[in-house]
Amino acid sequence: MSTKPPRPQSAASFQSNQQSHSASESLRELLDSLSIEQKSNQELLASLGFALRSFTNLHRFLELVPLVASRLVGVGGSLLVPFQPDGRLWREQLQALPFDQNQELLRQIASLEAGLTIGFGADHSQLIGMDRLVQRHMSKASIFTTSIVARGQQRGRLYVFDQDGVFSFSEVHRSHLQLVADLTGVAIENDQIMQEVRRHERVDRQLSIGAEIQAQLLPDSCPVIEGIELAARCRPAFQVGGDYYDFMPTRPELVGKSREKGRWALVIGDVMGKGVPAGLLMTMLRGMLRAEVLSGLPPDRILHDLNQLAQVDLEHSHRFVTLFYSDFDPRSRRLRYANAAHNPPLLWRAEQRSVSRLDAPGLLIGLQFDANYGCGSIILQPGDVLLYYTDGVTEAPGIAGDRFDEVRLIKTLEESCSSGLGAQEILDKLFFRLDRFVGIDHQLEDDASMVLLKVDEDLMLPVLK
Repeated sequence: MSTKPPRPQSAASFQSNQQSHSASESLRELLDSLSIEQKSNQELLASLGFALRSFTNLHRFLELVPLVASRLVGVGGSLLVPFQPDGRLWREQLQALPFDQNQELLRQIASLEAGLTIGFGADHSQLIGMDRLVQRHMSKASIFTTSIVARGQQRGRLYVFDQDGVFSFSEVHRSHLQLVADLTGVAIENDQIMQEVRRHERVDRQLSIGAEIQAQLLPDSCPVIEGIELAARCRPAFQVGGDYYDFMPTRPELVGKSREKGRWALVIGDVMGKGVPAGLLMTMLRGMLRAEVLSGLPPDRILHDLNQLAQVDLEHSHRFVTLFYSDFDPRSRRLRYANAAHNPPLLWRAEQRSVSRLDAPGLLIGLQFDANYGCGSIILQPGDVLLYYTDGVTEAPGIAGDRFDEVRLIKTLEESCSSGLGAQEILDKLFFRLDRFVGIDHQLEDDASMVLLKVDEDLMLPVLK
């Protein structure tokens, strides 16, 4: 068997193999480089995501944005211009990299007069003007610009630039930078939501304190007055409301049985409006009214003097007050009353088994300085029921959209009184009907208050001489 010596490799073939090997090595190095770059970019974006989850200080997060943005694409500079919730420039949060070389640019942006205008960030022409300012400052730079948007609202602008002007931003670069801008928008939005939550928490604490104070100003229980039963309840639509009722002895120095037999003032009122302002005004009026009660004057004079005392404060607040004032003498069972445009109380007469209104002429408290008020008087009989209420009861909206109104209130009062229920039971039934009408899961639109007075049915009639 014969063997042939191997044919020597030609110079051209050897050179071809060398070139092929070199190309493979270059491709491998390129792929390795791309893999390293991709991994680096992933780590940069992951670090920004971690910061978004972890940082509670927005300023610290925004400081990272220019650094991450510039490193993602491998350029030397970046500028972040965030906006406040109302669209104005957020000058305190301007960020730039490198900071030293861009101080003049930051100063020019911060001094933009239009930046002080509400809605600056939503004005396209103003944004174009700011973009041109950046471009003029970096006339030779390659610049990438994008908006920072969250929930459809402009939250800022992000600029990434190469001062040498030779860098070309690819679609991958643009995609990465847009992701940075989106994460920045989420961070700004989250911070604003947190600020709003904290503000609501502070308001809620203040409202809770206000509600606690107001609850302490309303009687925590009804007084014992000879010959009658009393029941009362206030259900505010908000934590702090403008409804008010009170029971005040006209001679507070009396104690024990003498106090029970003495004359008592019974009052219910409503400040026009809701919430804290209404509650504060009613608190002020309570103090004035309690001082007036000690004068011993009849109801019409009480309202006249109260109106004059409260005129200045109510005029400045642009609010008015309805108030029904009455006093009751257990010995004679005489009820005197005056009305400052409040809902007339409903009187159920046990003997006639019918309902009528107690009313007297009079203007709102705070409407006119020299207003005069009429005074009425009745003798309550055994079994009679008197219901004081605010318009939050009759104006309460039902599920079908109609109002509870006075007709329903009178019908429920007649049914309850005819059943021989006590004062508290009648009041409970009235609120039960109101709640069922409004709906268990529905909030009242206005404060609803009711005070119920029932004369003892077995009360002996006084001997008239």
